Formats: sequence, structure tokens, C-alpha cells
Amino acid sequence: MNASTNRRILARGPASDLVAAVAEVAGGRLLAAEDIERAIVAADAPACRHAFVRRFDAMARTTAMAVDSARAAGAPVPALAGLAVSVKDLFDVAGVPTTAASKSLSDALPAAADSPVVARLRAAGAALIGHTNLTEFAFSGVGINPHHGTPANAGTLALDAMPRIPGGSTSGGAVTVAAGAAWAALGSDTRGSIRVPAALHGLVGFKNTQALTSVAGCLPLSFTLDTACAITRSVRDAVLLHEVLAARRVALRGRPLRALRLALPLGGLLEGLDATVERVFERCLARLRAAGAEIVELALPADDAPAVSSGQIGAAEAWAWHRSRIDARHADYDPRVLARIRSGSGIAAADYIDRLQARRRWIAQVEASARGIDAFICPTVPIVAPPLQPLIDDDEAFFATNALLLRNPSVVNYLDGCALSLPCQAEDELPVGLMVWAPALQDDTVLDVSLAIECELAGSGR
Repeated sequence: MNASTNRRILARGPASDLVAAVAEVAGGRLLAAEDIERAIVAADAPACRHAFVRRFDAMARTTAMAVDSARAAGAPVPALAGLAVSVKDLFDVAGVPTTAASKSLSDALPAAADSPVVARLRAAGAALIGHTNLTEFAFSGVGINPHHGTPANAGTLALDAMPRIPGGSTSGGAVTVAAGAAWAALGSDTRGSIRVPAALHGLVGFKNTQALTSVAGCLPLSFTLDTACAITRSVRDAVLLHEVLAARRVALRGRPLRALRLALPLGGLLEGLDATVERVFERCLARLRAAGAEIVELALPADDAPAVSSGQIGAAEAWAWHRSRIDARHADYDPRVLARIRSGSGIAAADYIDRLQARRRWIAQVEASARGIDAFICPTVPIVAPPLQPLIDDDEAFFATNALLLRNPSVVNYLDGCALSLPCQAEDELPVGLMVWAPALQDDTVLDVSLAIECELAGSGR
């Protein structure tokens, strides 16, 4: 975690990240119920305006008090210790509706049961603090929502009073973590929807291999690409949340940077960087090389742009889910989201099948080329968070920015891989994300490499 992020979080609570807060609760130095009250105050503050679709304050208080009572009676503290976690309004929470932040789902009935990942959070002692706002139906990397309002980026407030985009689609989730209303945020990542807002806020976003977490009880965007995962304050928090959501133990080898071989993916992923991202990324590479990491250049196998291909797969699958609802409720959709969903209606079945087959071939080629490296590294997104209002006002600017934000992270979804975005900027710079990524089921390696990089950027090494 970089110094500026660490300072902002310390100012809001008794611990720097969730792992530290859990230790505080377990050691009796922090009451979960008191920390929930702090989180609720943060959720009510201006920095969290438009971050929530609905709040679960009473539910969160009940969970926190139960954890405190159990600890006082000598019971072990659960993994998440009664601390606040927000939930993207795609995942079912028993007793409340799931509406994907869309006016078109205003008729949704309360969920009969928790989605599996929400149930795992609850079983681990998470105090669910609310359903968070998002780009309607998770269909954009910008984070704008005309139905519930758009939350401004909470990670740039200390440096810049100008409202900037939160990133999407897990916009509200990122804001709740950056603003101190939650220690972590459950979200989804279809083409970057966890990593984009994490990068633009100076947070950590981990997209695990899709098959490791359930997306049952989650409103779909693309069943081929959707992944359930989380935004956190540190890489070790990402490990903890992944272990809860995937119900598995992460095996960390603890290798130092001098033992790692990292690859720069030559081509489009390193192009078009704005001045801040280019400066920060080059400085980060220099730090990693100085710490002994071997960084090699590696050309990815040719493809007609994974970002485009993943977009077409997603649009075709979104159209299949939405077409009957659009017939009845099209006037209740965000026009920009509606246009993107309708683009899937023009994709022929044969073309869709061709895309899926091409994806399988490309995955095999990348896996072969990646042998001998520990992970790829590149900027998560090529730009810092742009001002919000121009993208609300201008369709052309909105769609151009959306494509740019999704370009790099969508490659990992197309690969069926895993990736983590971690902050790498200095205190006086707008947030910039470094993406560490690899093919499927290399999750533990990505987390291990990310921990080593985070330690080095924080000046502690390992």
C-alpha cells in the first residue's frame, strides 16, 4: 500500500487494512460494533454520496454485536470479525431485492436466499453494510449511472477537488472502500469491473480465475466472462477475501523480487499511456529491476484484439438475457447501456461460436508463451481518472474513454486468467494501477508476486 493511501485510511479507522482490523478485534483492542458505527458515519458523509443503492445498517449492527458478544464469551473471532463489507447490487442478499442499479428492475422481489459468495461472507462474519451502486447491469468501465446518480471518485479527493469518474462497473464498491465505509467490497469483473475502479481509486482489485468463485445468485452480464471477486485496501486483504469467497487456502511461497521473472507484454497494452501513467509505470519498472526482478519483453500471440472479441462475446450474451425485458422496459434503461446491449442482437450465432473457438486457441497460445515467467505486468488502465462531467455530457467522449479503460484488463478475462491491480503512484500523484496477471489457476502466484511488489513499493521489501 503506498504512503498516501495508507495515510488516508489510517485517518478513518484504527487499522491500515482489514487484516489489521481483524487482529484488533480478535485482540480485544477494537469492538466490531464501534467500528460499524464509524463505517456508518463514513457511509453518510459526502464522499459516499451515490455510493449505495440501499443500506443494511441494522443488519450490519446485528452482525457486529454478535461477533463482539461471542468474543467476550471466549469464542474465536471469525475471519472477517464483524467488520463492514459492501456488496455490489448484482448479488442476492436474502430479504432485499437485487436491481443491478437499474430502474428497469424496480419490480424485483426480495431475494429468497443469499448468493453463494454472499453466504460465504456472512459465514465468515462480514457485516454487510449495503448494496452498492454500479454502472447499470455492470455494462461500462466508466461508472456513470443516471438512475441513482454517479459517485465521484473518493480516491482523488485529497489531491484534486475536481469530481472525477469512479471507474466501473463496481463504482460504488470502490468508493465505499476509499471513503472508509467498508473494509472491502464484493463486486464482479467481466472485462475489468473490479480492477478499473480499484486502479482509479488507488486501491487493490483482485480478479481470480473465474471457476474459483460462484456467480450463482448474481445478475449476469456475460456467463463466459463474469467473475465474482473483491476490492480491498491491500494485497494481504485480497488474499483474505479470496480465501473466503473461494473457500480455499492460498499457498504463498514468499519469494523475493530477485527470484521472479516478469514479462512486459509488447504491443497495445503499453501504448497510449497518459503522462502520469507512463511516468509512474517507468519508475515502477526501475524499482523492480533495482530490487533484482528479471523483466523480459514478450510479444502476445496475434489476435484481432482480445478487447474487441471479449466485448462481442459479452454483448451477445447480454442480449440473450435482456431481450425479453427490453421489449417491456426499454424506456427504463440507461440509453448508453441499452445501445451496448442491443449491439449484441446483430452478432450471428455462427460469429459468436467463431469468437469462442478463437478464444480457446488464443488461450492455449498465451499459456504456451508464458511458460518460464511468473507473471505479466502492465498498467491496469492507460489513463488516470478523467473529470466526470464531460463524460456525462458527451456520448462520443464517454464511449472513447470506456474503450480505453477496458482495453488492458479485458485481455485477462478473454484469457480466462487472473489479475491483481495494485497502486503504484507517489503521494502527490493521481492514482495509477499496476496490473499483475497470468493464465488460469495461477492465482496464488499472482497474489505472491503482488505481495512482493507491494512490499517493495512501500519501501519494506521482502
